[in-house]
Amino acid sequence: MNGEWMGIDDFVSKPWISVIIPSYCGERWIDSALSSIAAEGAEGVEVLVIDASPTGATLKIAETYSNRLRLRAFDRRDLMSWQAKTNFGVEVAAASHLCWLGVDDVWFPGRAAAVRSWIHADPEAPLHLAPAAIIDRSGRKLGAWRCPLRSGGKLTSAYVTERLLVQNFVAAPAPVFRKDAWLACGGLDESLWYTADWDIWLKLASLGSVLYHDPITIGFRIHAESLTVTGSREAAAFEQQMQIVLERHLPKLASASHTLARIARASIAVNAALAATSTSIGKGKGRQLFRAASQVLRLGPSGFYRYLRDSRIIERVAPRLRAKLTGAY
Repeated sequence: MNGEWMGIDDFVSKPWISVIIPSYCGERWIDSALSSIAAEGAEGVEVLVIDASPTGATLKIAETYSNRLRLRAFDRRDLMSWQAKTNFGVEVAAASHLCWLGVDDVWFPGRAAAVRSWIHADPEAPLHLAPAAIIDRSGRKLGAWRCPLRSGGKLTSAYVTERLLVQNFVAAPAPVFRKDAWLACGGLDESLWYTADWDIWLKLASLGSVLYHDPITIGFRIHAESLTVTGSREAAAFEQQMQIVLERHLPKLASASHTLARIARASIAVNAALAATSTSIGKGKGRQLFRAASQVLRLGPSGFYRYLRDSRIIERVAPRLRAKLTGAY
């Protein structure tokens, strides 16, 4: 099964989209992910499952879709991180445009048609961004997670970067990107265990115009076993992951200002404080929350508005609180 085609016999034409699914012990979720893609029709859609599980349970479930999907499955126990698996998937993908799907995430009806229309509208754009629905472990929608961007036209690299530096407002399964653009900017930085996706969106945005599309076509699942929860580290290291990305990309923005830097650093402080509160990554949680609140308040009215606009903090936090309060987390 390692690297072999195991899907429907339709390989005469090149796929127009490749969907990369990195997996580790994803047997609980993989059926939902693959069935959501299969429901869209398999024509021209390539699916690559890169699995590092200690058993073959996930790939065994994937194999049941061999007559419904143009599927390639890889047993790659040597690729433990989702970053390494995703980079590998991009390298071997057959399509010129790609997206990835968490093994616990799903496509919504109409996703394939919507994505195809995005690519048709501007096939040269290195990056197409889109919103997502946040869903709980049962698939129930908890809220919408949108990007603070204009839809309906090309967005300049500077416009997108300025907002994206404040916060990674992109749900990883939603965007579509060009394979050659991904490879040109070096792909995911595998040393970034928490912020590699934020870093790649900034790198791709720096390569040219970005398009933002309004329709919500994917469900981003939150649950107690997700990487955000189980991948927590010591508080200082967690915050450093975000600082690395900010310091890497802030100097590249010609219009970067002292105000933007302050807003971005306040956002990092809030993210670190929220993580410390909801997980066990550090002590002094009260002090972290106070420090973060102080930094946000010192931004002043206009800075506070920009923080709320670009951080999408309410859209990100409210569904998680709702899930915890209802026991759906």
